Amino acid sequence: MKIGIYLLLLCEICLEISKADIKPKTPKKEKKHNFLGRNKNDNISEEWHQHKNFSKLFEEQDLEEFTLYNFTEKTANFGFNLYRKIAMTHDNNVIISPLSVSTLMATYMLAAKGETHRQIVKGLNLHALKDRDRHYLPSLFKQLKDNITMNEELLFEQGILSFIQKDFIIREDFLNLSKQYFDMEFLHVDFQNSTQAKSVINQNINQRTKGKIPEIFEELDRHNKLLLVDYILFKGKWLYPFNSKFTEMETFHINKYRSVQVPMMFKSDKVNSTFDENLRCNVLKLPYKGKAYMLVVIPEKEGDYISLEDHLTTDLVESWLANMKSRKMDISFPKFKLEQKYKMKKLLYALGIKNIFSRTADLSHLTDQEYVTVSQVSLVNYLLRVIQTSRHTSRIGPHLPSV
Repeated sequence: MKIGIYLLLLCEICLEISKADIKPKTPKKEKKHNFLGRNKNDNISEEWHQHKNFSKLFEEQDLEEFTLYNFTEKTANFGFNLYRKIAMTHDNNVIISPLSVSTLMATYMLAAKGETHRQIVKGLNLHALKDRDRHYLPSLFKQLKDNITMNEELLFEQGILSFIQKDFIIREDFLNLSKQYFDMEFLHVDFQNSTQAKSVINQNINQRTKGKIPEIFEELDRHNKLLLVDYILFKGKWLYPFNSKFTEMETFHINKYRSVQVPMMFKSDKVNSTFDENLRCNVLKLPYKGKAYMLVVIPEKEGDYISLEDHLTTDLVESWLANMKSRKMDISFPKFKLEQKYKMKKLLYALGIKNIFSRTADLSHLTDQEYVTVSQVSLVNYLLRVIQTSRHTSRIGPHLPSV
């Protein structure tokens, strides 16, 4: 059941910095290694810069200049594209973390060459950007993450763990660059002993998510060679919280035919909002501390989400924000707890990312072993609760591709 469209936006943080058109800085290598030991003086191979099959893409004359602003915009539109693909095949609530998906696929960009690399870049909606330096894309992902996580009021954390089969050899270039740009941590496990591997992986994820995700795996494929886990933790605080004294059980209308009894929060306050005449919907902006906010999009007709889903873009969101005015409003908002899990392979296929799942996948920047493919991508999202006090707790992650 889709009860509304809720967009948790961190873009105000990103756009304040990126509108200055800052060129990405290539970060220095970190000397601290958490799991897998490596030589401190490892050099990045010149071969890493030679994606010959990919070079034709950048010979086009209409490519956009590469800035953090248009990178952020392209990445956000990838999220809307992914949302549409999920909404087309799922009638229930859609909960996704596009940043988690794009970050993991960007990690695979470091591993891929040729057509496999090209499909990932295009699927992430980044193919129209000039990329003369092979480090630009990963360095922008790092800068985007740093812009968000540096905000102490936002309490937003993201991390990537890599669990490697103990006899599977990873190329030093991939180890170095994935650590440099994505702060990836590495741990050797024995997937042949799936029970022990599951325990080790679950314990590590539980530790890094501070107990929020205690057991993500119920079973593991003993044929896995590499498992990448991306997790995102968000714990925001309403800038203007709801008061628990005004929460009552009320009827919530899902559509014309269905309704449920839910605890409904209420407040009367000045809120930035607008009405979209074309899409016939109300849009409210509910701010968190730390310059993040939630956009609540409410169709004029109950259950009329299809036209909204078809038109969601960063341009549309920016037009909503530009036309908002502060108005005194009575707001009724349901408390809710949602959880979803998606198999992403078909969804990524629909976005044009196909080669990575086939025997023709070229992951030669990851390993020298042949016939290495990605077997499955799962996305688990938890949005624990929206509550009336000064706390809003949300769990989003992890996103789990395995090789």
